Amino acid sequence: MTAHLDLQDISVSFNGFKALNGLKMSVRKGELRCLIGPNGAGKTTALDIICGKVKPSAGTVTFAGTALQDLEEYEIARTGVGRKFQVPSVFRELTVNENLEVARARRTSVIGNLRWDVRNSGREHIERLAELVGLTEQLDRPAAYLSHGQTQWLEIGMLVAQDAELILMDEPTAGMTAQETRKTAELFARLKGKHTLIVVEHDMGFVKAIGDIISVMHMGQMLAEGTAAEVEAHPEVRRAYLGSGGISHA
Repeated sequence: MTAHLDLQDISVSFNGFKALNGLKMSVRKGELRCLIGPNGAGKTTALDIICGKVKPSAGTVTFAGTALQDLEEYEIARTGVGRKFQVPSVFRELTVNENLEVARARRTSVIGNLRWDVRNSGREHIERLAELVGLTEQLDRPAAYLSHGQTQWLEIGMLVAQDAELILMDEPTAGMTAQETRKTAELFARLKGKHTLIVVEHDMGFVKAIGDIISVMHMGQMLAEGTAAEVEAHPEVRRAYLGSGGISHA
């Protein structure tokens, strides 16, 4: 199957440190790909390259047939790439409903978004989004009063509202309770297929619960790819994690 997202020979350096060194990764449409590796492996930098926050010194990034490496961040976002950072980026003073309205309207002015006629925006669609991310009972609640997990789900809902075809997430379960982590796994299961997901994560229990394919990075390169069982048994992965408690402590 043709790759939906394709990174070929990506390299980038910061002050002489080669964060990515000829990275190659291909992801199919609708796939949920987990990206793991020790600190400094280049996982977050890989997401930065895809969304345009960082520009590669070499290599190409292709998404749905469009070359991304020379586009600005806003242009990449318009192709259908959405990024969720470790710290949630929501409008805390607005309600859950208003946050989803702002995201769905996709206008440049927050005030302009809020003045957009709710009848035109589709209240039913907003309610479906809220149901998808488990926030139906919170629609009229200010985002400032949501739990940590609920805030993460709201931001994911906002990306879905923006019609993000590819969603990039950096440690989405960090700081979550066990129950919130379980609900997040259920949410990702509902999202994949319709959306392509790339998740950087350290919680191997979560990775094993959600991932179709796991990509293991090491020193800015792709070390191994496969199912959880395949990467755990991979000799190069075992050597890379020797003495660190194994891949379960990635």
